[in-house]
Formats: sequence, C-alpha cells, structure tokens
Amino acid sequence: MPDDSLLPRLDALLRGDDEERRRRYPGPPAGRQPVHTLYVPADRFTAATVADCRAAALAALDAHGPLPDGLDAMEERVRAKLADEPVEDLRIDFEDGYGTRDDDEDDDVRAAAGALAAAVRAGTAPAFVGLRIKSLEAETRARAVRTLALFLETLLDAVALPAGFRVTLPKVTSVRQVEAMVELCAALEADHPGAVLRFELQIETPQAVLGPDGAALVAPMIHASGGRCAGLHYGTYDYSAALGVAAGFQSLEHPAADHAKAVLQVAAAGTGVPVCDGSTNVLPVGDRAAVRAAWSLHARLVRRSLERGYYQGWDLHPAQLPTRFAATFGFYRDGMTAASDRLRAYLDRHVAGLLDEPATARALAGYLLRGLDAGAVEEAEIIELSGLALPDLRALAGLSR
Repeated sequence: MPDDSLLPRLDALLRGDDEERRRRYPGPPAGRQPVHTLYVPADRFTAATVADCRAAALAALDAHGPLPDGLDAMEERVRAKLADEPVEDLRIDFEDGYGTRDDDEDDDVRAAAGALAAAVRAGTAPAFVGLRIKSLEAETRARAVRTLALFLETLLDAVALPAGFRVTLPKVTSVRQVEAMVELCAALEADHPGAVLRFELQIETPQAVLGPDGAALVAPMIHASGGRCAGLHYGTYDYSAALGVAAGFQSLEHPAADHAKAVLQVAAAGTGVPVCDGSTNVLPVGDRAAVRAAWSLHARLVRRSLERGYYQGWDLHPAQLPTRFAATFGFYRDGMTAASDRLRAYLDRHVAGLLDEPATARALAGYLLRGLDAGAVEEAEIIELSGLALPDLRALAGLSR
C-alpha cells in the first residue's frame, strides 16, 4: 500500500481541478423547464395574446379534432392544459419574425413592453417570457442594444422583472459576442438596480458549432456567459440554409440538424443549461386535411425530439399547441409505469432482465419528474407507481441543489 502522504499529495494536485469542475458543471438544470417556446412577432403581441392563443387552439381542436396518431386519448388532458396554461414560455420577437423596420421599432418596443407589463399586473403573463432581439453582428448591433434597453426601461417603469424573464440572442457566431452580451446585461442591470438578466443563445450558424480553428465553440460560449446562459436554442432554418440544404429538405430532423443538436447536447451536459429544439414551418392552417397533416407531422417531430433528450421546442402558431401538449403528455404517460418499475427494481437491487447503473436511476427519476412538471402525470400517480416521495425522487435525479 502507498504511504500516508500519497492521498494529501493527490488532493493538493487535483484541488484546482475539483473546484473548476464544480464551477463549470454544477449539474442538471434546476427548476422547471418549459416544454415549448412560442414565438410571436412583436407588433402582434398584446396583453391578450395568451388568451387569444388559448381560444385559437381550442377552436382548432373543435373544428378539426380529434387529435391524430393515437393522441385522441390525451384530448381531455390537453383541453385542461389549454384552459389552465396554454403558453408556458413566450418570446416577443424583434428578429426574423418581425423584420427590419427602424422607423417603427421603438414604438413597437414600447407597446410590447407595456402589454407585457399589463399581463404581469393581471396575472396572465406566462411563467416564462421575454424577447428576442436582433443579433450583435455589426449591421444590427445598435438596434439590438436599443431595443433591449428601451424594452427594459418601459417594462421596469411599470412592474418588476418577471422571474422567468429571458432574452434570446440570435445568430451567435463567436465567444466574443457572448462576452459582449454579458457586458450589455451588466450595463443594463446598473441602470436598473435589482434586475438580474439571463439570456439564451440561439445556435443557428455553422460558425457557432465549428469555429475557424476547427474547435467546437458552444461549450466556450456557455462558460463565457458568467452563469447568465439560460438555454441553447437550435435555429432550424437559418442553420440548414447556411449549410446549403435545399429549402424542401430543411427540417429539424435533417442529419445536419441532428449533428448540430448533438453538439449542443454534449456541450451543455452537466452545466445546468437546457437545450431547446427548433421549429417546423409546416403550420396547421387551411382546410381539415391540411390541418390534420400538419398536426401529424408536428406530433411526430415533438415525440422524436423528446426521445432524443430535447425536452423543449419552438412553436410558431397557436394551433400547434394541441399537438405540442398531446405528444408531450403521451411521451411521459407511455413510459411512466416502465420507468417506475425499473426504479423500484434498482432500489430493491432486484434484477429482472436489466441491471441499471446509478446514472440510469438518475435518468429514470428525472423522467418522472419532468412528466410531473409537464402536467402529464400527477404527483399521486408518481408516488403510487414509484413508491417514492418527491424529495426522494429529486435526490435520485441529482436535483437536490
């Protein structure tokens, strides 16, 4: 056996490494992650937008239901969700969904911020909400800074910053842009004491995935954010177009999209930064056949993302909400009994064809908790199936922090 001085020497050698790893990789995301982000062009956002989305989603169900692809069993649960919380996360869009209109943008910024303040006061704002500014590239930098500054000034004159407020920074191409966003947030916080700003990085350029020296830049971007990064959002169409993928084949299930998202997933693992999948531009509008075809596609894509570990995705139209929630509920309800059985077997050290590792137990517990957060299952169901109270499940999932 080595002498007693070995372990202290190893501790001294690895102390800095231990501290850096704890700082960079604190563990899974803390708190609830929304199942979607609904993008609304800034000039169309009002204090009634969430209520309007609820009405439009329910009207689509009434006109074109039942839900397709075996999801009809989820309809009662979907309707209850739409009545209670039709939009979990909403982004007021001043970028691609809004366009370039410098003469009018200030007015739309003030109107949108005022509308959000009214929704916050009325208690009707989503749990997660924010805005997407333009990029920090040279051509749009001044507009991006002005829009964010004016939006915050208007909003914070009326209400406190909502707890789930996020700023989406699109078309990120370099670590320096992330550092610049950190500096911008710090400057705005100095103007508004008490406000704490977090932002999402929209990964929709090849330069973000692979830098000029051949290094993947997503992980350095996360670590350059100073703890402000609240998510990585994949941009389906900008990324595909930049790679030269023909328009008819641009999709969040294209192999190029899968590669980019796998890079995001690996870079974010353990950092506490969630990954959000992109959108489909095939909207459920038109006649019954067109709506149902779009629903089938959307439901399949949502399920596909969930199976690959992307627990959040973009929605672009209120009529996508029924299939977003139905596919999400189905994903968790389909697997909750098997996940609970495996977790019981793991805890009982009982082998029934599977020998699960502690990491798998964390994943099983996390799956059940995500289902609860998503509204797919109830707390009583999880306790009955797993035999575990929620604090025990959270501890197993590594969410005790």
